Amino acid sequence: AVAVTDHDTVDWLEEAWEEGKELGIEVIPGIELSTYYNRDEVHILGYFIDWKNAHLQEVLTGLARERLERAEKMVEKLAKLNVRLDLEEVQAIAGSGVVGRPHVARALLRAGYARSLEEAFSKYLVSGAPAYVPRKKLTPFQAIDLLRRLGGIPVLAHPGLLKDDRIVCDLVKQGLKGIEVYYPGHRLIQKSRYLAMCGRFHLIATGGSDFHGDNGKVPLGGVVVNYNTVDRLKKNKRGRQLLGDPVH
Repeated sequence: AVAVTDHDTVDWLEEAWEEGKELGIEVIPGIELSTYYNRDEVHILGYFIDWKNAHLQEVLTGLARERLERAEKMVEKLAKLNVRLDLEEVQAIAGSGVVGRPHVARALLRAGYARSLEEAFSKYLVSGAPAYVPRKKLTPFQAIDLLRRLGGIPVLAHPGLLKDDRIVCDLVKQGLKGIEVYYPGHRLIQKSRYLAMCGRFHLIATGGSDFHGDNGKVPLGGVVVNYNTVDRLKKNKRGRQLLGDPVH
């Protein structure tokens, strides 16, 4: 099985679903929602979502519009630094996907303003950098509520990137069902910590490669978990349906 969880978009799920059927691969429909909490960026994964839901499409359309406006502001800030980028070039790099900072970073790399994507981010695009533009995002609590209404299983993505992971307790109260324990950037001590959290809060320990394209870091499918994890996600979804949880 493979889960497809793009950032703030479900545009590729139909194609992935059909391709999976052709190849005999189980495709788990999902998404990764970008949220903010106490000035910390928190990503919430949703597995087994109803990706054709009209309300979801409405929310994602608004997020896509906001992300394009954000990219435009970044390009304007860069211009004031004598770093000239064309917004249309950034959009071309994004293709049919949702425009985001990674596409601005790639444009900087192509134009010779950075030697690597990491440098593009650290020099221009991270919080505190001269071309950084904050986002108007969902809160993680809103994201969890949305995913649950879509029949999805909400999971906290790469908690090792958080400034403060004590938020987990509050997210569990909202309906969080899992933590992405197995992640390329997590050290052994972090994995142990998050496994302990899963045990304490009765959460599902998931994993993912966080594949963001062929940038040489982590290959597609670079992190795998036992299929038992998928079974637990399915069981959780079935249990909610039996209990009459709002699943559409």
